Amino acid sequence: MLEKSMLNNLLIDPAYIIAGLGGLTALLLLMVIVSLFKMAKLKKQYSKFMMGSEAVSLEEMIQNQAALIDKLNRENAEIQKKIQDMDNNIQICYQKTGIEKYDALKGLGGQISFAMALLDKSNTGIIMNSIHTREGSYLYMKTIENGKCELALGREEQKALDKAIAK
Repeated sequence: MLEKSMLNNLLIDPAYIIAGLGGLTALLLLMVIVSLFKMAKLKKQYSKFMMGSEAVSLEEMIQNQAALIDKLNRENAEIQKKIQDMDNNIQICYQKTGIEKYDALKGLGGQISFAMALLDKSNTGIIMNSIHTREGSYLYMKTIENGKCELALGREEQKALDKAIAK
C-alpha cells in the first residue's frame, strides 16, 4: 500500500516533514496561548477604563468633565473681567512721581521745601509744592492735564513735573 504513495517520490524523508509540521503546530499553539493572555489583559484594561474606579460609565465621566470645563470657563471669564477692571483702575492711579527738593529761604533753612508731581499713565495728576519758612509751612497744589498745567509753574515745580514725565 505504501508503495504507491506520493511520499515515496519525495527526495526528503517524510518523517522530517511530519516533524517540521509538528514543530510549526507547536509554535502556532504557543502564539495562540500568548495572544489569549494578551487579549485577557486588554479586556481587563478595557473593563477598568469603561467602568472607572467608582463604577462610573465613560459617558458619565465625559458629562462630568464637560460640566467642569463649563464651570472653569465661567470662572475664567469672571477672572478676565476682574483683571480688565483692575487694569482700567491702574490707568488712572498715580504711576509716576517726580520730586525736587529746594531751599525756599536761599541758604537759611536747608533743603526742606519740595515740589512733588504725581501723575497717572496719561501724565494727568497734581503737583504739590511745600514751602517751609521760619513762619511756617505752606502747601500748594496745581492740577496737571496731559503733562500741562494751566497755571504758571515755578522752576522747582517744572523740574518735578519733567522728572515724573520722564519715567
